[in-house]
Amino acid sequence: MAKKIKSVVKLQIQAGQATPAPPVGTALGQHGVNIMAFCKEYNDRTMSQKGFIIPAEITIYVDRSFSFVTKMPPVSDLLRRALGVDKGSGNPKTDKVGEISRDKLYEIAQNKMKDLNTTNLDKAVKIIEGTARSMGVQVEKN
Repeated sequence: MAKKIKSVVKLQIQAGQATPAPPVGTALGQHGVNIMAFCKEYNDRTMSQKGFIIPAEITIYVDRSFSFVTKMPPVSDLLRRALGVDKGSGNPKTDKVGEISRDKLYEIAQNKMKDLNTTNLDKAVKIIEGTARSMGVQVEKN
């Protein structure tokens, strides 16, 4: 028989750097989960992706056990790395932080495809393009 689910918690944590301090401790502590066990397992799983922000979807069961799934880094993080900038623009309509090529958009879309809500690559590129524009990134014309 399957375990009964108590809650699902979503966190975005630096890869390999989960600690019992907030936000991990406050999010999991209220559900009675062994925080150190989560931190150790998360750090082991994400050690190879050090430097990225890796989202985790943690399923907490009634018996206080847990399981979790890691996702790809957020699109904004991937775009920032591709451009080599620290952050997006505060005013994206007027202040541009860089320009990205169509080829790079396709590459990011292919990597992120399993986490997006589409199976069509062209539509996935449009999603990535929208995020880029909202960050103040100029998208190369065809």
